[in-house]
Amino acid sequence: MRIVMYHSHLNGLEHLIVHKPHLWQEIKKVITEIDAEACKTKESKEKLTLGKQLYSPIQLNKRMNEGLSKFDWHPSRTSYWVTGDAQLIRKTMHLNAEQQKTEIEAAGNKPIFSYNQTDFVKERTAVEVQFGKYSFVAYDLFVKHMAFFVGDIIDVGIEILPMKELQQQMSSGVAYYEGELYNLIRQGRAIPAVPLVLVGIAP
Repeated sequence: MRIVMYHSHLNGLEHLIVHKPHLWQEIKKVITEIDAEACKTKESKEKLTLGKQLYSPIQLNKRMNEGLSKFDWHPSRTSYWVTGDAQLIRKTMHLNAEQQKTEIEAAGNKPIFSYNQTDFVKERTAVEVQFGKYSFVAYDLFVKHMAFFVGDIIDVGIEILPMKELQQQMSSGVAYYEGELYNLIRQGRAIPAVPLVLVGIAP
């Protein structure tokens, strides 16, 4: 596989290059060492592409996971407590989980436990590999990466997506780099308020 394009949001890539260039090198190495043709194992059952061999999201994810794991990237989870009171959420959002629960209870509300899990975290950098449906990317960018950033677990989030040229050889409904770049830029320069790197890959 190859990196075709990338986009730096709020200086996400610049932060990596200056402070942790080895992490960016690891990610590039993992991507370029994936044998794309070995992942073309899914036989289409869709009407327009019936019987055609497509790139398998499962296989692509598996190869990416294996590669990143070799460099000691691991899944991570951040936990927090929520409530139905908007003012109380604003007050407790930046506290740690234990303090959140205490504050919510002290206000007479019932705390509800919640969490977000991301694919890989290493040295305050998160990586999400997304070969799924469109809606999953928005959740990654605006919820997962943001939750880890607000929780002071990461400084940068990285989202790896197929380019349109790869997405066209996958099942329908898969998100692609160009479309998600448009969606990100449409939100404005400061939204989401977390440094990100969008990475578009292709065979």
